[in-house]
Amino acid sequence: MKPHKSASQGPKAPQRAPLKPLKAPQKTPQRASRGSLHRIVAQNIGARILSGEFAPDTLLPNEADWCKSFGVSRTAVREAIKMLMGKGLIISRPRIGSRVLPREQWNLLDRDVLTWYCAAAKQSHFLAHMQQVREILEPETAALAAANHTAEQMKAIEQAFAEMAAAKTLVAWNEADVRFHFAILQAAGNELLVPLGLVIESALGSMFAYTASQKGDVGRTLPGHERILVAIRARRPNAARLAVRRLLGDTNRIVGQVIQAGSRKAKAARA
Repeated sequence: MKPHKSASQGPKAPQRAPLKPLKAPQKTPQRASRGSLHRIVAQNIGARILSGEFAPDTLLPNEADWCKSFGVSRTAVREAIKMLMGKGLIISRPRIGSRVLPREQWNLLDRDVLTWYCAAAKQSHFLAHMQQVREILEPETAALAAANHTAEQMKAIEQAFAEMAAAKTLVAWNEADVRFHFAILQAAGNELLVPLGLVIESALGSMFAYTASQKGDVGRTLPGHERILVAIRARRPNAARLAVRRLLGDTNRIVGQVIQAGSRKAKAARA
């Protein structure tokens, strides 16, 4: 007689993630417009996925749980789920529910997802990856801008630089710094680069806010930015490329310090 196979011996069904209490505010603000309710819900769920609260292959809480937790209708929850599906974070199936997709399927170049990623990622991890993106893009973008810029585009670069020079606060400096780099990207003459710049704009802002605060003096890298501007204005692509690499070398030092500090902290915690 064959031994009876218990249910526990078969493949385990994925466990539905418990719904932890929402961080304040628990209820969606009543003043929020109908059209924005689903975005508020999607933002909360998406941020919790990016932070690791809902891991890949996890079944999310069901509609009823979300409705109760957020104090919204099923329609708002369903629209939020659709939004998260469009961003590659989850897949939803009738009678099964919504499951978090593998990390490699997440659309990290979606502006919302990238914002959640910036907030959720470890500081050292985010800085290292963002710096790699900058090293890939910015030297060649500056070289293209030196070769292709129009008078109007050059004026935008100069205006952003002037705002950096006049900045008295870290916030003002960072905003002008982002505009400076985005103006260079627009001047490169490659239409496919522009939407990419729009996407990473908030990530650059987050990175600049951290690195500038670590440097202490918001104007310390102004000469480096000026070298880039001068090379672009003079239509010297190689000089522009080298000026950007020199500026990035300064940021590499800050990023390296953050990574080393994080490594020391992790080793101390394991000891």
